[in-house]
Amino acid sequence: MIPVTKTFFPPIEEYNAYLHRIWESGWITNRGELVIELENKLKHYLHTNNIIAITNATIALQIAINAIGKTGDIITTPFSYIATSSSIIWQKCHAVFVDIESDYLTIDVALIEEKITSNTVAILATHVFGNPCDVDALKLMAARHNIVLIYDAAHCFGVRYKGESIFNFGDISICSFHGTKIFHTGEGGAIFAKMKIYRHYFMICIILAMTDIMHTQDWGAMER
Repeated sequence: MIPVTKTFFPPIEEYNAYLHRIWESGWITNRGELVIELENKLKHYLHTNNIIAITNATIALQIAINAIGKTGDIITTPFSYIATSSSIIWQKCHAVFVDIESDYLTIDVALIEEKITSNTVAILATHVFGNPCDVDALKLMAARHNIVLIYDAAHCFGVRYKGESIFNFGDISICSFHGTKIFHTGEGGAIFAKMKIYRHYFMICIILAMTDIMHTQDWGAMER
């Protein structure tokens, strides 16, 4: 049996070296130097410039949905970790489930069209076990109906499609760095977006929506 969810531990000496750097810096929160270093290394490894490290993938999903700026129906898959659906509900939206196709267990694009209504604000699709959704078809569908396309890519660290990082598809993608994943930080995750307006919003959320020491501009949470 292959223990696919067994956590990998680095040599304790390597881990302690990073702890020593943290103690030497005197900085343990608000995007310290190791967080920035991790982002830069992941940008190179994943071939994407759109990454923002975050406390976990569930929070990433919640702020991705909140970035839509309105409530309504979000079409999604029932075959995913509970955080996919609970994040929709948490953000006061309504989950509309579409069945999966049998080969790759991803959302069946052929069944989505009939679920889209005037109340639909987004599609939230999950890449499953490293298998990408039909990203080409989903891109066309989202554009045709002028709705946001979000990917739960928690299972897709390092996956490429047509030579491009899977995180570069859709309006927003999220990834999990949970201890059971191929790449992990114990607890953690990342959020990806090509549009500068989304990336700016995510950075604001990470610092509790504070624009300065006395003012906030929107919803924020402890995403750092």
